[in-house]
Amino acid sequence: MAKKSSKSSKPIKQKSIKTVEEKIPVSMPNLPPELEKKLKSLKDKLDTFKKKVLDKFGDYIVGISLLPPEKQLKEADKSGLKERPKEGSEEAVKEAEKADENKIHVLVIVDDTTSQKMTKDELHNKFSSIIKKIAEETDKNILPQSVLMTDVWQNSYDGKYDLNKMISLGAPIHDTGILAAVKITEVHKSMVIQKFEKYILSYVLMGSITRGQATPTSDIDVWIIIDDTDVKKMSRAELKDKLRAIIAGMAIEAGEITGIKNKLSCQVHILTDVWDSLKEANPVVFTFLRDGVPFYDRGIFMPWKQLLRMGRIKPSREAIDLFMSTGDQSLKRVKLKLKDMGMEDTFYAILTPSQAAIMLYGLPPPTPHETPDVLEEIFVKKEKMLEKEYVEILRKNVEVRKSIEHGSKKELTGTELDQLINDAEKFLERIKELFKSIEEMHNQKSVLFLYDEIMTIIRDVLKMEGIEKAQDEQLTQLFEDELISTGKVPARYLRDLNEIIEVKHKYDNNKLTKNDVEKARKGSSGLIRFLVEYMQRKRGRELERTKIRVKHGEKFGEVILMDKVAFIIHDIDDKEEQRIEKAAIKENGGLGPAQKSSLEELEKELVKMKFPAKVFIKQPLFEDLKSVFGRDVEVLMHY
Repeated sequence: MAKKSSKSSKPIKQKSIKTVEEKIPVSMPNLPPELEKKLKSLKDKLDTFKKKVLDKFGDYIVGISLLPPEKQLKEADKSGLKERPKEGSEEAVKEAEKADENKIHVLVIVDDTTSQKMTKDELHNKFSSIIKKIAEETDKNILPQSVLMTDVWQNSYDGKYDLNKMISLGAPIHDTGILAAVKITEVHKSMVIQKFEKYILSYVLMGSITRGQATPTSDIDVWIIIDDTDVKKMSRAELKDKLRAIIAGMAIEAGEITGIKNKLSCQVHILTDVWDSLKEANPVVFTFLRDGVPFYDRGIFMPWKQLLRMGRIKPSREAIDLFMSTGDQSLKRVKLKLKDMGMEDTFYAILTPSQAAIMLYGLPPPTPHETPDVLEEIFVKKEKMLEKEYVEILRKNVEVRKSIEHGSKKELTGTELDQLINDAEKFLERIKELFKSIEEMHNQKSVLFLYDEIMTIIRDVLKMEGIEKAQDEQLTQLFEDELISTGKVPARYLRDLNEIIEVKHKYDNNKLTKNDVEKARKGSSGLIRFLVEYMQRKRGRELERTKIRVKHGEKFGEVILMDKVAFIIHDIDDKEEQRIEKAAIKENGGLGPAQKSSLEELEKELVKMKFPAKVFIKQPLFEDLKSVFGRDVEVLMHY
């Protein structure tokens, strides 16, 4: 056996111990209550045993696990964990079983993949005797069972999965990755087979775990082979995709059940695809057969593995030529990617932010070819917010893309691409500053917009109250006298108005800050909303004064009298096909000939209309109502 240096292995060993202790607290998740209680009481003894074993053998020890009581080990006799026979009288057997309750069954897995000087039996005997001695020195009740890692895998090759099942039931004391892998795969395998046993041909553990290169944080890779030879109700691809999604969900569930955080990566393959890959001797399949350990097999994986060992799986000439040609193809792809990054990636990396800056300014995005000119015209010449060198970076990028696209530039070198990337990074940093400047400019303009909007709304409200004209300096006082003091508008909105006026003064004196802008926006939103609703309610009340509601037969109609025209709605309850007409109002108060109209035309007139304080109805109007609605028309009062 090639001995590993204890000195060189110590740092790795200590790191491994620390990691496992963090992962294996006193109370393990998802353990049987009996085993969890036992683990707590035995923690000190097991820690001492673990430390002595690791000090002696270092990284050769890849797993130490506390096993369930011996009565749960009966099914493991084929795996090397044999139940000791109990002989003698019935009392002697009961006494022996009582003594067994105090026994501490521990499994120790030894990495023998580098063994060269000893046979497997010699190596097993040596490790077993030393580990047994360490156990006796620690506590005579500790009964260690030493197993070689190759034997763990060989059991699976032979179709004996009891040892894997027993490992999955144990509580890890020290683990470099193998115990967690076996535990979660056993749980996941059981879920998958229970759900899809008809389709599952092989469930195979792969990756660093089976190569003896695992760490406590290694991903756990499995291959699952699906039988697609009897698929009738769906395509083979649909079967694979459907099972893959469900199996991936089960992998997450298995991690939650076991409390193992390592990612369980499931590769789901259909049988016919694997046969094609075998025929072409795909390197991925070579790795799968060489390193894979079956945790479930219906006689498909092990024959393949044996054929590989015998050298019977060989690549075809076509496969060899295909792999040979991949070198040239890969280089071509690299060159194409360089061109693509220059023509697309770096180009759009600076083009789209440039167009975004123009849109933020308030203009529609220009075409890629026009963008450098628009950027220069607005931000370099007009606003003086950007240096011309950054426009030249964009212009150069546009030219490079154009020359590659038109074929005048055949290739793009790595040096040229590096320069484009450096320029793009420099450009983006500057554009971010430009964005801030544009936003600040908009903030200042928004203060003016808010101020003008509020003053306009206040004027409209005052007009509705009978005050036709008012100067800016009078608006605040009139707002207070006519609306606040009379209780029509709550007093808090006067404070909001004064704050907006104060922010406007700061803008005039170039003392405006970002906080001032936010303050103005916050205060103005409530004030604007209340005043608009106030005008809508007041206009609604005045509009009701212009309406005449009538009943004709079983229907209700309405006449809306405006300055010079009246709108006639024949059935106000008919929302789908509402008949609307309009007629001119004569000097004597009657209605002229009715003409076809629409709801849109009525709404436009309402917007333009100045509501009178009172509406007078003259005798001719009543006569015209009879001609419009019929002689049985009735005018409704106080509706």
